[in-house]
Amino acid sequence: MAEQSEDEGVILALFERFEKYRLPRALDIKERVDQGEKLTDVDIDFLKEVFEGAKHIKPYLDKHTEYESVVSQTVDLYHQITSKALNNEEAG
Repeated sequence: MAEQSEDEGVILALFERFEKYRLPRALDIKERVDQGEKLTDVDIDFLKEVFEGAKHIKPYLDKHTEYESVVSQTVDLYHQITSKALNNEEAG
């Protein structure tokens, strides 16, 4: 029971960070790459931080499948960003 409560606290903190920081930043980056811009070094550092952080939160998300839809949508958003950014780089 204590583990579940601890997990819920961690997940709540993760969602708060996502909602206040990571999602707005990701949407800003997506908007820019959708307009044909390339990623900046700051954007790349941000994406590296997100992907590195995903390794640490995966065990929580694996145990709490009720968040699968949100996680799937988030993964899709980052995939859209990186795919479009790669296309922009290749287009020169």
